[in-house]
Amino acid sequence: MHGRLKTTVVIVWLWMGCVATPAAQSPRPRVAAAANLQVALTEIADRFARDRGVTVDLVFGASGTLTRQIRDGAPFDVFLSADEAFPAQLSAAGLTRDAGVVYASGRLVLFAPHGSPLTVDARLEGLAALAARGRAWRLAIANPDVAPYGKAAEAVLRTRGLWEAVQPRLVRGDTIGQAAQFAISGNAVGGLLAYSLVLAPGVVSRGTYAVIDAADHPPLSQRMVLLKRASPAAAQFYAYLQGEDARALFRRHGYGAPQ
Repeated sequence: MHGRLKTTVVIVWLWMGCVATPAAQSPRPRVAAAANLQVALTEIADRFARDRGVTVDLVFGASGTLTRQIRDGAPFDVFLSADEAFPAQLSAAGLTRDAGVVYASGRLVLFAPHGSPLTVDARLEGLAALAARGRAWRLAIANPDVAPYGKAAEAVLRTRGLWEAVQPRLVRGDTIGQAAQFAISGNAVGGLLAYSLVLAPGVVSRGTYAVIDAADHPPLSQRMVLLKRASPAAAQFYAYLQGEDARALFRRHGYGAPQ
């Protein structure tokens, strides 16, 4: 009798363990990503959900701002930066599994909405001509202190000898996404923006753009890291981002191959 009771208890305990397993599964991966990735990464995450059955929560922002949030304990599993410096800070602080990998290289463009007085060209000669006229206007860039695309925009303006003339006319977005909104809406004559955002549906048809020579600014090598707290599902998404399906989507959205 006692032997049967013990067997029954063991079976019930095992059954309860099996039932509890789904509730104990990892939560959905939470991914912090640079704002330039909003269109591309959303499509990649949708493809991942379709292929693997795992939904990913995406949070977009300036790379520097997201880095500060992670250092302050924000519950992210994966961080995709627009540069290599911010992931290096997290790695040095012991918050990542390793140094991470470069997943794409970004490009910068000069964009102007239809009707703008800014003539668009890769060497910024139209911007120089506009600056020489002395009229009131604004040019949108991301904040160089927290956004790598803003830092690249500043570098381009310095390379072309326009920083001093243009700096007082800059309107700085908290992210490259906000800078794009300023430029697209006509609140600025244009902006130095991420190529990936300009290619987005509903944007590319609203103005003209020219891709800036990559030699005019430091490389926009975009690195990602897997954070220490990452769940198995997050690690799976991190690996997926390094596969050919994801890389093909990055290319389609204007990114170059990892360098």
